[in-house]
Amino acid sequence: MDVVESAAERAGRVTRRGATPDTTYDVTVVGAGVVGTAIARELARRPGLRVAVVEASNDVGEGTSKANTAILHTGFDAVPGSLESRLVREGRRLLTAYAAESGIPVEPVGALLVAWDEKQLAAIPALLAKAAANGYDQARIIGPEEVRSREPHLGPGARGALDVPGESIICPWTTTLAYATQAVRAGVDLHLNCRVRQVDQTEGRHDLTTDRGVVRTRYLVNAAGLHADTVDRLLGHDDFTVTPRRGQLIVFDKFARGLLTHILLPVPTALGKGVLVAPTVYGNVLLGPTAEETHDKTATASSAEGIAVLREKGRRILPELLDEEVTAVYAGLRAATEHDDYRVRAHKEQRYVTVGGIRSTGLTASLAIAAHVTELLGTTGLDLTEPGQLPPVRMPSLGEAFPRPYQRADLIAADPAYGTMVCHCERVTHGEIRDALAATVPPGSPDGLRRRTRAGGGRCQGFHCGPAVRELFEQGTRSTTVSGPNRAGSRCPDET
Repeated sequence: MDVVESAAERAGRVTRRGATPDTTYDVTVVGAGVVGTAIARELARRPGLRVAVVEASNDVGEGTSKANTAILHTGFDAVPGSLESRLVREGRRLLTAYAAESGIPVEPVGALLVAWDEKQLAAIPALLAKAAANGYDQARIIGPEEVRSREPHLGPGARGALDVPGESIICPWTTTLAYATQAVRAGVDLHLNCRVRQVDQTEGRHDLTTDRGVVRTRYLVNAAGLHADTVDRLLGHDDFTVTPRRGQLIVFDKFARGLLTHILLPVPTALGKGVLVAPTVYGNVLLGPTAEETHDKTATASSAEGIAVLREKGRRILPELLDEEVTAVYAGLRAATEHDDYRVRAHKEQRYVTVGGIRSTGLTASLAIAAHVTELLGTTGLDLTEPGQLPPVRMPSLGEAFPRPYQRADLIAADPAYGTMVCHCERVTHGEIRDALAATVPPGSPDGLRRRTRAGGGRCQGFHCGPAVRELFEQGTRSTTVSGPNRAGSRCPDET
């Protein structure tokens, strides 16, 4: 290492422009999604390591991580004995505890996997057996009467369901941001707008040619999500191919939230878990996703055909939902491969670990994946000291089930900015926007600001507040630098 210092002795940097530092890192992680930032956070717990994350986009969580169904899974329906099954089961335990500590919104609403015909009903006992094989013993089969009593707005014809009480909903945006914030504060350098173009292996290190210069590192972790296969090929491997699976979703207005209590799951198919209806921690209702295989890793546009399919399926599941106002539609890409399990592998001779094929369960499994990858780095020769405890973070609350700043008289009395409304649809205040712009990992765009505060994410989709939010964003980016040491500035009293 160039400099031997503990994570507590240096603050990391967040850079979006300029040349990359003239240093050699111990470990560099490619990809700043929920898995990549979790790995960086885990490495930051090891004193003495110099760690960097390089990300092609201008913000953390810009890929698959920002556009999933935001479910904290039990792993009841994973392939028994698979790496995914083990890591989802362990990750759920770790993330549940981490969310409580960090202020990440989680609601344990439970799920009902509903059978709509005799064939689906006949498949439920096998799913119950699979849950048991995966170590989840709380699931049970319930009849149509109980299904109807628990979800009275369901469409007609439900034959029964698998009750999975452990399924929860979570905020995926805050999760990724919390990992990144904690990692940077503990000394990790986060280099954004830094796409890896080439990897050259020299004596004892990797030289990554990026859009912003060369990043040198002794060990390399590939957590590039949709582009994990591309990076893997730069290292000379051809273990898997990512075939993006597009999932389109419809977001319904908060008035629809009273139509359901649980996550409503379909009987899964070979293409995935199917179209579900789920509440969100923000108070909305999701319908989706579709499962459309594509070869275009940028195909995140919604289509009339996809929305029509969702509405047809939604009308069967929850007919009254179709009468509610639509707030937004969006599409995400899942990093599907030709394999039915995660593709996590260490290449000792190259001091390299690849983390591929991480599908929608990656959010739940993220902390367990991070621990597993760190162990694999140890097998490739990285000297790992005993992990320490990082100072906790407390993220601003985005969940409707938890007190928001506009509801807190104590915050408003101390700082009137928390009582000054900017986005009325989502009840976002000037103080929250100010804090997000001055945070450890600030947004790189108004869209990033929306994910940190919900500003512009409501029923008017920024029609009324958009100009004010953009002006605040531009003022914030002009008045502060986005590169250099961990930045000081105003922050929500909940963010410690």
